[in-house]
Amino acid sequence: MFQYYFLLGVRSLRRNPALTALMVLTLAIGVAASIATLTILHVMSGDPIPNKSSRLFVPLVDNGEAENYKPGDEPNDRQMSYRDAVNLLNSKVGERRTAIFGVGLPIEPDRKDIGAFTARGLATTGDFFNMFDSPFLHGQGWSPADDKSGADVIVLSRKLAEKLYGDADPVGKRMLAGGFQYQIVGVLDTWTVVPRFHRIVGASSDGAFAEEDEMFIPFTSATRHEMQRNGSTSCYEDVAPGYQAFLDSECTWIQSWIETRSASDRAELQSFLDSYAIEQRKLGRLKRAAPNKLYDVREWLDYMKVVGNDNKLSAWLAFGFLVLCLVNTIGLLLAKFSVRAPEVGIRRALGASRREIFTQFLIETTVVGLVGGALGLLLAFGALALIAMQSSALTLVAHMDWVMLLTTFAMAVMSAVLAGLLPTWRACQVTPALQLKSQ
Repeated sequence: MFQYYFLLGVRSLRRNPALTALMVLTLAIGVAASIATLTILHVMSGDPIPNKSSRLFVPLVDNGEAENYKPGDEPNDRQMSYRDAVNLLNSKVGERRTAIFGVGLPIEPDRKDIGAFTARGLATTGDFFNMFDSPFLHGQGWSPADDKSGADVIVLSRKLAEKLYGDADPVGKRMLAGGFQYQIVGVLDTWTVVPRFHRIVGASSDGAFAEEDEMFIPFTSATRHEMQRNGSTSCYEDVAPGYQAFLDSECTWIQSWIETRSASDRAELQSFLDSYAIEQRKLGRLKRAAPNKLYDVREWLDYMKVVGNDNKLSAWLAFGFLVLCLVNTIGLLLAKFSVRAPEVGIRRALGASRREIFTQFLIETTVVGLVGGALGLLLAFGALALIAMQSSALTLVAHMDWVMLLTTFAMAVMSAVLAGLLPTWRACQVTPALQLKSQ
């Protein structure tokens, strides 16, 4: 019986293929636009470092000038001075610590077919790779001894390594970067975490959504070579040249991260930060009596506005577009089934029960909803695949919110079913004799 009504419904839809195609396409576009937009937003607002986001913290102490300061003012900078960052590195507080700033180095490849170019990356410490669960394709990060000595070692991204060396393992080779010879100790695999990860650490101060970093060098090596922060003026431009002058400067351009053993250690870390600030004020370094800030990963993303209100607005617009498409589809279905009242009357006069008519129309409208929803899913996956091709950091389908997907799909099917059954129910209430008389 189901097969009979299914074939009957399909035959009915084929009577007006243009209208049927329009209904299906309207549903598909609404579902695709909603799923694609909401998936991207879901990826951007998800946990970028699963199981560790509540244990990774960015500390901030306000080292701005006391002049014109009012209690409650925001810190003068979102990062820290070199001295504060190094003090926190040496404090041994927490389980791991790192300091980070972005660099841009000219690369001079050994290959003659590749000209010199500039690569972006991070100056950081060896703890960075364990703190952020960095996936290695070849080799590993550098050792604490390399951090201490400021060794000229480097970790490459997979993209940069393949550009310079193809598919070969480059670990152990030396490359010229920034005018210095660096030994390659590791190659990172493509980061498959949420793409915002690459912008929650040092290379970008504005929290922008951008590409992954191409290389990583020791923090101490970068400071020993007096490398300036990528995209800004030199930190030591107002002081006398030399490494010691660089260390003594109060430039705010270093980002610090601290990993604790558990999220419950946050209070202890905050207490340490407050004590440190009090000590530095006594030494005359910190001028403002401002509260010290401590952000976990999610709080830091909110503070940096990585997922801004414009993205949230996009989600509402996508949902609104889906509703608009559903309303249009409902209107088309109402128009289609309202004119079939005579057909209902004739079938009732020939002995068909209301249940049988409802079954036929239910299957017919469900076919419209299912085809429209399925086509919408295909369009959404296609759109996400095209977006993912533009950035190796995006693994959107893997982070798709399946509850959201099923909800959107169910909305498409239910709207089609309800739009078809309402005029059917109304037609079934009319006496068959009246329908026959009108014919």
